[in-house]
Amino acid sequence: MDVLEKIGDQVKSNPVVIYMKGTPQFPQCGFSMRAAAALSDCGVPFAYVNVLQDPEIYENLPRYADWPTFPQIYIDGELVGGCDITLELHASGELKEMMEQAASKAEAAGA
Repeated sequence: MDVLEKIGDQVKSNPVVIYMKGTPQFPQCGFSMRAAAALSDCGVPFAYVNVLQDPEIYENLPRYADWPTFPQIYIDGELVGGCDITLELHASGELKEMMEQAASKAEAAGA
């Protein structure tokens, strides 16, 4: 499978996914740490991909949605953005709402 297809499959098969440096439990950069903490705080399960463990994804993810930095957060198959946007959405309460809607939609579809 081509790496962009692999990324597309991960984005489409998870209601919420964060591509980050490290893991939510052991983040390897401050931006990834803050974005993962905001997602965790919403109380909705989410998937993660540690880009440091997959050099192909690390090198090609910026091409997938034309977003150059990490972390990258996708909700319901769409790029939400990186750390700053995620923190703004969390502060306004929109992040939790978006995550809940994506999880409900996936559950209704049998995911």
